[in-house]
Amino acid sequence: MLSLRCTLILFLACTFAPAQIRETPKAAVISGMAVTPVSAPAALADGDDIQGYVLGPEDKLTVKVLDLDEISDKDVYRVDTRGNLNLPVAGRVHVAGLTVEQAENQIESRLKAVLQNPAVTLSLNEFRPEPVSVLGAVKNPGVVQIVGRKTLYEVLSMAGGLNTDAGNTIKVTRAKKYGPLPLANAVDDSTGEYRVAQLNVRGVMEAQNPEENIPVLPHDVISVPKADLVYVVGCVKKSGGFVLSEREKISVLQALSLAEGLDHGAAPGSAKILRAVGTTENRVEIPVDLRKILTGKGGDVALLANDILFVPSSVAKSAALRTIEAAIQVGTGIAIYSRPL
Repeated sequence: MLSLRCTLILFLACTFAPAQIRETPKAAVISGMAVTPVSAPAALADGDDIQGYVLGPEDKLTVKVLDLDEISDKDVYRVDTRGNLNLPVAGRVHVAGLTVEQAENQIESRLKAVLQNPAVTLSLNEFRPEPVSVLGAVKNPGVVQIVGRKTLYEVLSMAGGLNTDAGNTIKVTRAKKYGPLPLANAVDDSTGEYRVAQLNVRGVMEAQNPEENIPVLPHDVISVPKADLVYVVGCVKKSGGFVLSEREKISVLQALSLAEGLDHGAAPGSAKILRAVGTTENRVEIPVDLRKILTGKGGDVALLANDILFVPSSVAKSAALRTIEAAIQVGTGIAIYSRPL
């Protein structure tokens, strides 16, 4: 009797155990919507970055299908130039423009003809390089080849960062066919085929609004215009153009401060602002009495973008200064040569 029971138990174990072992993994995969199965590779562990990635030509993937040995996860499959993935049994499946999860569903639909409950897992083996244009006031303007998902900050860093003459805004242009532009101020361009948005440079560089650090998509155009300048020339200690930064205008006193003040021989009462007229090259002259402004007897004057503050020299002062300098040089020479040996 005991021998019969042992034989019966052994028979039941051998008959039913394999079926339970085969069904358990499949049930786990199906309950997980075939996106993160029990045996999912590590590449899919952090989910969003991989699952949100849009597939395209030259992407390389590994494919795993439970209960189908013809498709091996040890092989690497490349998306061809037409956006198709050629797989054993499933045949040619168009995956370009799909996310990883959508491509998994597409392949599962194709395999339903041969499997009752196909469970497909895709893993990105190698990302394709994608062009992104970075233009304007950056260290290395041009086309940047990005691999995988890159953020706006990362792409700007790949272009060498912003120049010192960078303007106040960063402009992002994206073709609608590549996806939405997730910025609050995004608008359509005149053709209706592109979305355009602007970001504040300070907000980007200081990470004041992390949500603006958007993922960059293929063929995006990131442009950083140069800043507007004001110019201070003439009898000042440091002539040149000065960046307006985030200010739309600065005052004459601020511009003089940037120019390190008046030089010897300046005629502050005869200073002028040369201001452009519309889009022409003509300029109007606006007299400015710097003496009154510096002594507080006159109001400060605002300089606009591309204004030129010209501080002329005083002929009499210059002549007197040259005489004094010559006298100092002569006196120094006399002192040197009259020194006893």
